[in-house]
Amino acid sequence: MISEELRTILACPACTGDLEPNRDCSALFCRHCTLAFPIRDGIPVMLLDEAERIS
Repeated sequence: MISEELRTILACPACTGDLEPNRDCSALFCRHCTLAFPIRDGIPVMLLDEAERIS
């Protein structure tokens, strides 16, 4: 899990939209782009190549 402070300053690299954690806090989700960015070992991976499209 990442800190609330870090989560508030992160933005989607595709659209600069807000990110919110998914239910099990294993990814950060952008509702606008429908992309989920994984969190590995407590570190969000904010690379578009690593993002997963969520429908």
